[in-house]
Amino acid sequence: MALALQTFATVKDATAALKVRGTRYLGGGTLVVRAANEGDVSVSGLVRSTDPALSSIALASGKVRIGASVTMAAIAGHPDLGALAKAARAVGGPAIRNMATVGGNLFVPAPYGDFAVALLALDATVDTSDGELPIESFLAGRDDNHALITSVGFTLPKAGGFRFLKVSRVKPKGVSVLSIAAVLEQAADGTVSSARIALGCMADRPMRANAAENALLGRTIDRDSIAAALAVAGEGTSPITDPIASAWYRAEVLPVHLGRLLLS
Repeated sequence: MALALQTFATVKDATAALKVRGTRYLGGGTLVVRAANEGDVSVSGLVRSTDPALSSIALASGKVRIGASVTMAAIAGHPDLGALAKAARAVGGPAIRNMATVGGNLFVPAPYGDFAVALLALDATVDTSDGELPIESFLAGRDDNHALITSVGFTLPKAGGFRFLKVSRVKPKGVSVLSIAAVLEQAADGTVSSARIALGCMADRPMRANAAENALLGRTIDRDSIAAALAVAGEGTSPITDPIASAWYRAEVLPVHLGRLLLS
């Protein structure tokens, strides 16, 4: 199926073109081109924008703004984003990372979307042509969102405050059994004062482990103190079942891998 591609210099013009029925935005192409090649007849045209802001990475006063067209390879190789390198490298192999974008990763269904899990733990905001949304709100309504993603923003975590783990059967680029990202802040006495834990593959999109977060507050990070958090790690989850792993298996191994991540 031949697809017409329109290229616009501004986000505004690209957004206007996307209002045509059947038109999809082309970022890295790992989603929409695959869908078209597999016979998705709902895709009738492609739109892209060369607006420089979409491909920029800006850092100032501990705040980060990453354009939606920035690739996983660019993030993994950025000298000031070392904390996110592991999460970026969790996305496919080198060829995919050279194409896959931040904006596209927000839309991929489980078992993909490892970088979106990291952004959820970082309490990111998502800028769209319709305005800014907290990432949790964006993810909850992404199936009905027709706005163009322009960037994501977040505060850089303190040194050692961000942790990420991808569990897969094939290293280094296998599909996720699950992925976990956590941002922890600790008081002077070593107890946890703030915790955000995000999970991948434990629902059809990244989700927070709210019960585990609450169970960590006021506790030190050691094997005995985190036991309560691990016991409730799967509370409220709906793990997926796919050829990689069953929902039962994902639920069983979640506490094990969350414990390893917290103690790392």
